Amino acid sequence: MKTTPFIAACAILLVTLDARAQIREADVTGGRVAGVAANGVVSFKGIPFAAPPVGALRWKAPQPVKAWTGVKDASKFGAACMQDAMFPRIFGGPSEVSEDCLYLNVWTPAKAAGDALPVMVWIHGGGFLGGQTSIPLYDGTKLAEKGVVLVSVAYRLGAFGFLAHPELSRESGKGSGNYGLQDQIAGLQWVKANIAKFGGDPNRVTIFGESAGGMSVSMLAASPAAKGLFQRAISESGASFGSAKYANEGGVTVPPLKVAETTGKTFLEKLGAKDIAAAREIPAEKILAAQGLGMGSARTFFPVFDGDVLPGDQYELYQAKKFNDTPVLIGTNSDEGALFLQPGVTAAGFEQQVRAGFGQHADAILAAYPHSTDEEAVKSTKDLFRESTFAWHTWAWALLQSGKGKGKAYVYYFDHRGPRTPNGTGAKHGDDIAYVFRNLPAPVFGDPGPPPPIRPEDTKMSDLMSSYWVNFAKTGDPNGHGLPAWPAFSASAQNAMIFDATPGARPLPNQAQLEVFDSYYKALREKAKTHTSN
Repeated sequence: MKTTPFIAACAILLVTLDARAQIREADVTGGRVAGVAANGVVSFKGIPFAAPPVGALRWKAPQPVKAWTGVKDASKFGAACMQDAMFPRIFGGPSEVSEDCLYLNVWTPAKAAGDALPVMVWIHGGGFLGGQTSIPLYDGTKLAEKGVVLVSVAYRLGAFGFLAHPELSRESGKGSGNYGLQDQIAGLQWVKANIAKFGGDPNRVTIFGESAGGMSVSMLAASPAAKGLFQRAISESGASFGSAKYANEGGVTVPPLKVAETTGKTFLEKLGAKDIAAAREIPAEKILAAQGLGMGSARTFFPVFDGDVLPGDQYELYQAKKFNDTPVLIGTNSDEGALFLQPGVTAAGFEQQVRAGFGQHADAILAAYPHSTDEEAVKSTKDLFRESTFAWHTWAWALLQSGKGKGKAYVYYFDHRGPRTPNGTGAKHGDDIAYVFRNLPAPVFGDPGPPPPIRPEDTKMSDLMSSYWVNFAKTGDPNGHGLPAWPAFSASAQNAMIFDATPGARPLPNQAQLEVFDSYYKALREKAKTHTSN
């Protein structure tokens, strides 16, 4: 068929009208922003959602955003929050870091503000020490193409986001140490107030995150300060349902306020600061240097049971039905520990490590993890890390949500072997993200160099997982036409969606190990009560 000038002109007009129908600018809290359109999605990057937390605002709850005049160019990401330079290198993101970092990003496929599309708010991982919204893996374009408005939110990290101190607690009157979580909550408050301008539905918000971002999701699910700010929750390899960390207890990470305040006092002494006012005058780079490099301070600065943002042990809060009751979609990867494995693991060293971390419960844990040879010990080291850091917490969350809440729990186990997965291993920590975001060409954590070619099975898995995630954001149920049935999880029917070569609902393959850890965590909760009473 021959194209006439009239038909060609009509086609150009339709394309022009379609482009004009997109939301290119929006009035938000603080002023007007202009985004960039590409492939049917408009991105708005670097939108401030709070005042820069610098100077006198360091170690304070996020304050209202400062207004600007004119139209702000939203074509570039804001700087990442202060962190060791190794993290941007590992994650493949821009190298710029700053204390002035409270910015968020929006990707919208909406044609008009009234479209009321479901909203997905991403919280990045990085051990609460690193990470940023600007890495290629987290680009929201391809997930937004499936009919959601996607938002990613930055939050303060390390000592800047999680320093507790008696002086800070007195200053706030509500405890201290959870500034990073408060940033996430401020980002959600921004979404509630502004997302309709981008065609999103403020009453259909899903929070989702991975690793520390997944832990954050579980913490927001237990935080009174986040009540009403989201209607669904997705956590990938991250949850926090252990009791308080008082000393070197294995498998727990969150200190109570008094313990965190003591850590904070020690840190100020290290800085040479006589008080918080003096510490607020110290350059950010010196604070970062005192914090330490890499993951070495991963358990020094962490969210805190402050009695306010995090009232206490999340397991106990759920038992008492004191949580934000929403449907949840949560899971872990088959080989989580591979990313964190240190060289030189031996059978004897594995046993020594377990006995040092788990005390009188060590025998039961050792019986569940074969370690008669060094080869067995390597696998068991990875698997024990999976259960104690991620899998038990996720399993406990699913049991509590399904048993104590009205919202359903959907559990998964990601075991897809990517093109870089070594023989005899499984899906390591973070491998699932590219499949959810449909960003398969993006760099993968811990795998330097260009990515290998995308295989048909990778594209198929990505389409499957992103469809489940988007369906859940739309309705609170991942199921949809043409997808394998994903039943809700319950104590009596503990089936999970197993993402492998033949995706389907089956029992968790690490069930026996989860039950061993359940006894351990129960004993820890009882022990924690003696700390509280004393």
